[in-house]
Amino acid sequence: QVQLVESGGGLVQAGGSLRLSCAASGRTSRRYAMGWFRQAPGKEREFVAVIDRSGVNTYYADSVKGRFTVSRDNVKNTVYLQMNSLKPEDTAVYYCAASTTGATIAPLYDYWGQGTQVTVSS
Repeated sequence: QVQLVESGGGLVQAGGSLRLSCAASGRTSRRYAMGWFRQAPGKEREFVAVIDRSGVNTYYADSVKGRFTVSRDNVKNTVYLQMNSLKPEDTAVYYCAASTTGATIAPLYDYWGQGTQVTVSS
């Protein structure tokens, strides 16, 4: 089992920044690729970013590329999502998740956090 706890969400104006954190505990979390997903009201959960086990390789959704950066600290068992130039359409609940495959598809993730709300005002 891997337990994931997100933090860092909040209310920010358009153009602002937030950094989300995802603290992992339990079964060695560094064995997993870590992804970020988000879900806006009335919409399906969508992929945002993923980072591999080593922290070397990353991949982003086109909608956030160039604005968001995913990173991880395997000593602290924490994954981060730095979000810059935020837009109102980034408003959603953000989830971190652990996967053995590092995919961009939610069903391929084994463990999920409870989510943290990000609200971007215009």
